[in-house]
Amino acid sequence: MSETAESGVTSGGPGVLSDEARVLYRSIIGCGGRLPASDGTATDSAPLKELQEIGLLVPDTDDATLLIAVDPQRLSASLSAAWQRRALDLLTRAIALPSDLQELAEAFNTPEQVGGTIQYVRGKVLINQQLEQLVAGCATEILTAQPGGPRPPDALAGVIDRDLEALRRGVKLRLLYHPSTRYHAPSREFVAAITSGGARVRTLDDSYTRLIVIDRRTAVIPVAGDLNVAAFVHDEAVVNYLIDEVFERNWNRGLDFDGSNAVPQEVVSGLRQAIIDLLLKGTNHRVIARKLGISERTLARHIAEMREEHNVESLFQLGYVLARTSIDPPPAPDDLV
Repeated sequence: MSETAESGVTSGGPGVLSDEARVLYRSIIGCGGRLPASDGTATDSAPLKELQEIGLLVPDTDDATLLIAVDPQRLSASLSAAWQRRALDLLTRAIALPSDLQELAEAFNTPEQVGGTIQYVRGKVLINQQLEQLVAGCATEILTAQPGGPRPPDALAGVIDRDLEALRRGVKLRLLYHPSTRYHAPSREFVAAITSGGARVRTLDDSYTRLIVIDRRTAVIPVAGDLNVAAFVHDEAVVNYLIDEVFERNWNRGLDFDGSNAVPQEVVSGLRQAIIDLLLKGTNHRVIARKLGISERTLARHIAEMREEHNVESLFQLGYVLARTSIDPPPAPDDLV
């Protein structure tokens, strides 16, 4: 029997009667609890159908031309038990559904079913949907390299539960970020949460490509630098190449990051050198902050500390000293006498 045909399920929802149906039931009770099936005032009316569907009116076993009112209290007890059994059955099926469909999900994501060894997906919504499916079905490992500045807080909030759930399933998670994430409070909180769950995170100052690898079976890369188009690569040889020659090489050069406020001196030095290079080019502060993925307040703090280190008071003096330092570098040890 289908759910819509199940006894007790009315058009108004399970266990719900319209006011018209209630009025009709009371009027039938007032007439001795019987209604001729051929009564033109009620036959085929919506309220009558409601009463029949839920079981408050049933045909008389002795006279099929009559409809008999049923005791609502007795009906309630029987329907309640039936609906509880139905709810338990649906809950059991819902719990078993993911494992029941796992084999079909794996078949759906094989290269033969997604268009060959490389699948091109256009549009961030579709790309993210495809990624969510892959991550949800991941069984062993996720590798992620995210160049550029910190991710927006809402983007981090949208993936933290997903990543923590993957870690609880025993999935190994390694992420590579830009050093500017160390100065971004939401990024530090995100990294602290996932590293406490078993993930490993590093930062790398050098340029590297965006890359995501799921279970060493599927690699996701941008197409020609266009973040609105992604290539989902399923070829085993290409995926292994991207892991060994791209991800692992960059990972080995990265610095561990656990979300703490402490910033390694190598990161500070690299960031300040980038600030110096941009200052000497005449780049304004807002553009420098955007290029380096840091806030203007963080940039101002670094500039203030550099002014203190070089014992100058103004930005103009700092620029002059930095320019002279780049033109006349300190003498090599052999030149000192």
